[in-house]
Amino acid sequence: MALILNIDTATTRGSVSLAQDGKVLDTLVNEQQQDHAATMILFVQQLLESHHITAAALDAVAVSAGPGSYTGLRVGVATAKGLCYAWNKPLLAISTLQMMAQGMHSILGEDTAWYCPMLDARRQEVFTAIYDAAGRELLPPQAMILTPEAFSAELAQQKIVFFGDGSAKWAQLLPPQAHALFTEYEINAAHMVPLSEQAFQQKSFADLAYFSPFYLKPFYFPQKS
Repeated sequence: MALILNIDTATTRGSVSLAQDGKVLDTLVNEQQQDHAATMILFVQQLLESHHITAAALDAVAVSAGPGSYTGLRVGVATAKGLCYAWNKPLLAISTLQMMAQGMHSILGEDTAWYCPMLDARRQEVFTAIYDAAGRELLPPQAMILTPEAFSAELAQQKIVFFGDGSAKWAQLLPPQAHALFTEYEINAAHMVPLSEQAFQQKSFADLAYFSPFYLKPFYFPQKS
């Protein structure tokens, strides 16, 4: 059992959650992506001070490792790695998509459905994956260009919950489908807590020196004319 600081800045919504033994103690949320770099450390300080916890008492720091926003992921990972270096704590790298699936399952409590988080990757592309209710990966994380035929094989088998900021454009493309369910979702570091606790117990620690975010596709630099 562990006391873990969880950090998510993979999207425009950033948050920090403090958890003890897999249970959320407190969470702070920032809605402005341009403020993530400044607010994450302040949130960490506020959470520790308000719960009278010292850095020495923490067992690990967990971070949402991607995919997601390039800028957001860099901020979150840099913050988490900096804290781990300063405090001599292990780093836990948690898949953003799996974290989202965990969060949506905890909200809906639907054990027979599959969960398909979607993050907007611009144009008709999304970062996505599919998980069952137990969090097992059924479709690996990938950058997918959406077409009306996408997920046809999966939807023929099972009800799938589509959610995340990329799901709206998929809803516009998908023909009427009884097995497709769309629902609202707000990403939150608190949804990382069961996964980070599990990773800690399994001693699944990231290499502080070499770990980098899971971008899924290379950054695009527009050519100057």
